[in-house]
Amino acid sequence: MDPMPHHDAETPAPQPAHPSHFGYEVTGRLEDGPGHGRTGVITTPHGQIQTPAFIPVATQATVKAVLPESMEDLGAQALLANAYHLYLQPGDELLDEAGGLGRFMNWGGPTFTDSGGFQVMSLGSGFKKVIDMKGPSAPDGQGADDAVAPGKERLANVDDDGVWFKSHLTGDRHRFTPERSVQIQHNLGADIMFAFDELTTLHNSRGYQEEALERTRRWAQRCLDEHARLTAERADRPYQALFGVIQGAQYEDLRRKACADLSAMTTRYADGTEAGFDGYGVGGALEKENLGTIVGWCAEVLPEDRPRHLLGISEPDDLFTAVENGADTFDCVSPTRVARTGAFYTRDGRYNLPGAKYRRDWGPLDPECDCYTCAHYSRAYIRHLMKAKEMVAHTLVSIHNERFTVSLVDRIRASIGDGTFAELKTETLGRYYAGKK
Repeated sequence: MDPMPHHDAETPAPQPAHPSHFGYEVTGRLEDGPGHGRTGVITTPHGQIQTPAFIPVATQATVKAVLPESMEDLGAQALLANAYHLYLQPGDELLDEAGGLGRFMNWGGPTFTDSGGFQVMSLGSGFKKVIDMKGPSAPDGQGADDAVAPGKERLANVDDDGVWFKSHLTGDRHRFTPERSVQIQHNLGADIMFAFDELTTLHNSRGYQEEALERTRRWAQRCLDEHARLTAERADRPYQALFGVIQGAQYEDLRRKACADLSAMTTRYADGTEAGFDGYGVGGALEKENLGTIVGWCAEVLPEDRPRHLLGISEPDDLFTAVENGADTFDCVSPTRVARTGAFYTRDGRYNLPGAKYRRDWGPLDPECDCYTCAHYSRAYIRHLMKAKEMVAHTLVSIHNERFTVSLVDRIRASIGDGTFAELKTETLGRYYAGKK
């Protein structure tokens, strides 16, 4: 199979619509590894993002259990909220009335919103907050194209125009189309939005992956067109960037095709200019061991002058793999999700605070961490709060876990600049996973 061509000076990618309000600049290159790793700066109406960067998730206009001010203090550069959840509650029109997501939640920095596609599909299939990526497939490779979690009914149904789904809150029926998703995200007012896509899983057959990829391609064009219309309609507001989403599961030809198709896609703006996506999100089904390979395929085809966001990772080994293969930003709910069970990160691995051995442990969660929690509270105290079911326990562990992840990516970024990436990777992963060998 011949790889899709990379964009270069002779085949420039369509330019962003409003470079004065949004842009990306490559500032450095990773000399080690596959050659796609880099540092850069994303410029948005609400500030710059130094990349690579971890973007904490504020699903419902809040990072669970953590104040926005605390997220700023721990070094978060931007936050990502969810269009599906905010559409259902409190409603995107209310956030528009409030002045947008950032003002609504008292966050002054850049914001992202995802399209809602992941939640429509995952919740709609009964898998709650995750998609089952390793389900059984038929021997003939036909897969299971109607995968639903055991004991659940399908709450989302896809057609070529969009998706019908039932609210996980009330059971009411709703309709998302590419246009509606973009409209919702414009109302939410995020600096960076994502095009509406169809999420598939590794259950799905090759034939369905191809069908869904073509549907996502058509939806991407509709998102671009609606984005151009709304940008003109709301010309008095700061420009909101729109990222296309790359699907294709673990098939190299499908991933490369998606990258080439979306890279070449354009729409016409009111001033007569034609422009494409401002950046790209790499999403969909992939197994951990193939993460770097898939990101690398995409980096080889996507234009160099646009940022690449990898949706849904935060484990230390995944972060290093993603960066060296060309990802610029990533988000994940894991730091706060595991915090609510008492799991905390250290440079020597992840541990569970409810364990009895921490009952009289007067040390911080991680002696090498500079977060607020580690500066003021002991493991014994936070364990007590957790055992007593005090909500502040979730706050303290979440602050620490978010700081751990943000600061790790900060160190990765610095290591690219000073040429120590390989050493940092070896040292960090050697310590963190030592107990799991």
